[in-house]
Amino acid sequence: MGEISVNSTALGRLLTDSTGARTSRPYQEAFAELADTYQGKPVSGALPLLRRAADEALLGFTDADLREQAQTIRSGEPYVLRVRVT
Repeated sequence: MGEISVNSTALGRLLTDSTGARTSRPYQEAFAELADTYQGKPVSGALPLLRRAADEALLGFTDADLREQAQTIRSGEPYVLRVRVT
């Protein structure tokens, strides 16, 4: 289970592109697609794609956050993210 802190502006970007900004799709959707594609594959394959999706969504995930997400994708387990709004 991951845990991140985001400000109220970034929370909307985590779930949907509520700002109409640069992203073509929400991070949640990008994560789901990567989970389908990279399940059972090395973490190194999904990690840069998760970083790109997080950067495009203007989310401040740390490298450790993204590595944990990539490891979860590899294992095929559901990823539970606890979000603390600051």
